[in-house]
Amino acid sequence: MNSTTGTVNFKVGGETYQTWYNIVGDLKSGKRPLVTLHGGPGMSHIYMISHTEIYSLYGIPVIFYDQLGIGKSTHLRDKPAEFWTPELFMDELDNLLVQLGVESDFDLLGHSWGGMLAADYVAQRQPPGLHRLVISSSPPSEQLWDESMLGYLEAFPAEFKEMVLKHEREGTVSSAEYQAAIQVFMNKHTCQTMPWPEELVASFASMEEDPTVSNAMSGTAQFHSTGSLRTWSVIDRLHRIPCPTLVTNGPEEGAQDYVIAPFIEKIPKVKWVRFAKSHIAFFEDRDYYFKAIGDFLRVD
Repeated sequence: MNSTTGTVNFKVGGETYQTWYNIVGDLKSGKRPLVTLHGGPGMSHIYMISHTEIYSLYGIPVIFYDQLGIGKSTHLRDKPAEFWTPELFMDELDNLLVQLGVESDFDLLGHSWGGMLAADYVAQRQPPGLHRLVISSSPPSEQLWDESMLGYLEAFPAEFKEMVLKHEREGTVSSAEYQAAIQVFMNKHTCQTMPWPEELVASFASMEEDPTVSNAMSGTAQFHSTGSLRTWSVIDRLHRIPCPTLVTNGPEEGAQDYVIAPFIEKIPKVKWVRFAKSHIAFFEDRDYYFKAIGDFLRVD
C-alpha cells in the first residue's frame, strides 16, 4: 500500500514544533483526500488506522496525523494547562493542510474528540477548501457527554457506581480498583469488540505514557470532566457549518441519540447514520461503517 510519512513544522509563538503525518495513497491522484482527526484529547492516531480501508475500497487518499503533544508529534510535558486549547489544534490543522498542499480541496473526518474539534473548526473558520465533513461518535458539548456517561453508570449495580464515584471524589483514580471498573464500563460503552483491537490498546497506552494533553483538557476522572473542555460547547455555532455533514453514532455510547440531536437539528446540510453498538463503529460495525463513509464521500 502506498504510504508516506513525515513531519511538518508548526510554529506557536516563538517556538517551532513538529506534527507527524502519514499519507495513505497519492495526493496527486486527482481524488480529494480525507483528513482524519483522532480522539482523546491526547490519544495517538493508531486506533484510526483502519481508515486506510477508505483508500483500499475507493481509492481516496487518507491523511492521518498525531496531534501536538501525543504519538510521534512533539511532546510538551512542561506546558501549562492553558496552552492546550481547541484553537491550538485548529491552528495545527490549518498548518498541516497548507504544508501538505491540500487546503483548497479536502474532506474531513473526526472521531470522538476529533469530531468535536472538526465541528468547531468548520463552524468557526469555515475553510473554503472543505467539501464534506464527517462527525463520528462525538458530542456537541462536554456537558452532554458527561450527562450521558453518568446515565450509563446508573445502570450498573449501586455498589459499583458508588465505588467509582468515591474514587473520583477522593482523587484516587489511579487505583487498580478504579481502573478495573473503568475497563468494565468501557467494554460496554467504548468498544464492544473483544478482545480490544491492538491499535486501540496502543492508542490508550500512548495516552497513559504521556497524559499531558488528556489531563489538561479532560481531566483524570471518567464521569466528571475537570479539564479545560468542561465548559466547551459548539451548539450555538452549528448553524455556521456550511458543507454537507454526516453525523454517526451508536445506541450504547456517550454520543447517544439525544446527545447528538443538536447536530441533526442545527447543521443545515446534515445526514445521520446510526450504527449497531457503541463508540467505535469502525471496529464494531466495520463493513457498514466504511460503506456509509464511502457512500457519503463519493456523492460528488
